[in-house]
Amino acid sequence: MFRVPLLVAIALITAFGGAILSAQSMLSASVGFGAIEVSGWRAFPAAQTVDADPYAKAHRAKAGRLLYGSAEGLQFTALRDSKGLSLTGTCSYRLYGRTPVARLWTLYAADSSGVPLVAGPDLPVAKNSQRILRQRDGTFEIAISRTAKAGNWLALPDTGGFQLVLTLLDTPAAASTGLSGLEMPVVEQTGCGQ
Repeated sequence: MFRVPLLVAIALITAFGGAILSAQSMLSASVGFGAIEVSGWRAFPAAQTVDADPYAKAHRAKAGRLLYGSAEGLQFTALRDSKGLSLTGTCSYRLYGRTPVARLWTLYAADSSGVPLVAGPDLPVAKNSQRILRQRDGTFEIAISRTAKAGNWLALPDTGGFQLVLTLLDTPAAASTGLSGLEMPVVEQTGCGQ
């Protein structure tokens, strides 16, 4: 007597549970389609527009992140250094070179889900184009490590893997015509266990 309703209930729970878990895994797995990669930095220019694919829209809604207009900004992430090794908090890095033309850019270290890392009170955990020391030719160098360095220093907590997030605001690189010939800064490992 209770066998049929019990089997129906189990089937419904399995179907709904499986659907919810598969949707959650898809949202966590990808920001969307149409990624561009420039010198190890990855961006999703279409994810910021109304023409974004459904996965990108859902990912953005789940994260509750600010949507930039197509000409307002573009966010790049770097998960690896110049030799292809994953970024880790137990190593030190040097970020050097130039960024694409932008009115303002910001740089910070984040965990795998994009949440900014906090190294400690009063430590520099983010940099921007307005507060950076530059060379005469316009290039810059930022030390990224757990221990303090002279000049531009971005503090890291003693953590496992992380990613660097570079956001360009008011940049021609955000338009589809600005994606060719971008010059991105290089992330170079300078040592581990320091």
